Amino acid sequence: MNESVDGSLSPGAPPLEVVPLGGLGEFGLNMMAISCGDTTIVIDAGAMFPEADLPGVDLIIPDLEYLEARRGQLKALVLTHGHEDHIGAVPYLLPLLDGPIYGPPLALAFVQRKLDEHGLDPSHGVSPISPRDRLTIGPFELEFLRVTHSMPDCVAVAVRTPHGTLVHTGDFKVDQTPLDGEPFDLHRLAQLGADGVLALFGDSTNVDRRGFTGSELEVEDAFEEIFTSTDGKVVVAAFASSVYRLQILCELATAYDRRVAFVGRGMNETLQIAQRLGYLRVAAGTLIKDSDVSRFPAQDVVCLATGSQGEPNAALSRIAIDDHRYVKLTKGDRVVISARAIPGNEKAIGRVLNHVAKRGVEVITESSRHVHVSGHGSEEELKLVLSLARPRYFVPIHGEFRQLARHARIAELVTSGAAGRTTVLTPENGDILRFDGDGGRLVGKAPAGRVLIDGTHMGEIDDEVLRDRRHLAADGLVVPVVTINRQTGQVEGLPDVIARGFVTAAVPDDVLAEAARHIVTIIAACNVEERTDPGLMKERIRVELRKFLRKRTGRRPMVLPVVMEI
Repeated sequence: MNESVDGSLSPGAPPLEVVPLGGLGEFGLNMMAISCGDTTIVIDAGAMFPEADLPGVDLIIPDLEYLEARRGQLKALVLTHGHEDHIGAVPYLLPLLDGPIYGPPLALAFVQRKLDEHGLDPSHGVSPISPRDRLTIGPFELEFLRVTHSMPDCVAVAVRTPHGTLVHTGDFKVDQTPLDGEPFDLHRLAQLGADGVLALFGDSTNVDRRGFTGSELEVEDAFEEIFTSTDGKVVVAAFASSVYRLQILCELATAYDRRVAFVGRGMNETLQIAQRLGYLRVAAGTLIKDSDVSRFPAQDVVCLATGSQGEPNAALSRIAIDDHRYVKLTKGDRVVISARAIPGNEKAIGRVLNHVAKRGVEVITESSRHVHVSGHGSEEELKLVLSLARPRYFVPIHGEFRQLARHARIAELVTSGAAGRTTVLTPENGDILRFDGDGGRLVGKAPAGRVLIDGTHMGEIDDEVLRDRRHLAADGLVVPVVTINRQTGQVEGLPDVIARGFVTAAVPDDVLAEAARHIVTIIAACNVEERTDPGLMKERIRVELRKFLRKRTGRRPMVLPVVMEI
């Protein structure tokens, strides 16, 4: 099929519109809508976990107003891989979807777990895809390309449209020695580039890192040294979805005669899914339950735990304050943070590491040993992809504005000497990119933003409460104000419980007095270290008080704890 002189394959076709709904100017919330005529497909539906300045918020997802307006036209959701920042919003998008969910098997398995938790059954089904697969959805023909990342089963998506081919890279790096032997399909990318790419949408996460990102295998040497030089147990905190990292650690544990315990809900869910699909292989006799850790000599154990970002309820946070049911830190143990700190989480991570240090346990991070390798391509890999794809237009995605701006400059540099120089478009979330006979340009703004989710963890989407005016109008606001002695961890006086829009004839004042006494009981049940950690204390009070109020009144007010230290 030959292009017309204006670059369009079908000059009379409806215009092609691309709207990024998340992932531009931020890390997370990756979501993009592509529309032509009455057909819309969505690539990825990611979420983001809240920072400390959003107390009471459990999850952040993109605003779906633009997609709600296109009900009946959403013919497919296409997933590039199974990380939370690409699949976390799927349960919230599903009711709007009028077609299947497509994605690699591992990503779909993680999504199915989420749908089960929400009590959702996708009426149009889920369809696993493999690299080089092709499928047709309305005016679009999709092809999937293998890319390498920090987990298996990742793809880029090429979308053939009436106006030309779009390529969405997803998250990637160019790993020349992938653990599963499945390399980045650079050959197919080059073929697409030779045939003509209308627009490339490229991952910008690591654009400010020079050179090449290392292979996942590069962490082996550091962990070998840690395993052989540690007298006690080794506790490794990593993202539960980092299946390659977990595979390397399991193999090293077997080689150095250590048992492996997966600690934390996320770790155990990943273990079950990845083992079932064949992406994680653990030698017989190596795997033990977390409840069995204490039965083995410390020097014979490795614990793979959740909590690398300092999450208050994650396994490492509980272990750090000696509050985990089965795993206790003792002298001679080592804690390894095998993950990059997500911007904004540094304070929470530091708080956890301080608690670990109080136990007399050494902490190892990527700043002291090579215990982490990024899953995103550095500058030279991004240049390689640009030079192979040779797009007419380039759109940087996935990153904060400084990353997007730098990626744009690199794209201009890479194509500066080429015939048919690439035009760089730098939209923000909600900007409408239109491609038609007049070329590509920004033409307007679609509704975009963030929705804050206060989850009840009841497994039904109807029970999810949005933190917005509807939430406040329906259930009100409760602010417990607690004063705690910084040294002793004792509560100073009875907490004040302030309510707005919550106390009615059906909810008398004495419920608040009872709630204040319940808070004292909650705090008394915590150990001293937890009571003197405001971050952990706020989360404990929020969760427990919300349970109490729901049980006592049947309502779910927004609970915003205030913890003051004196």
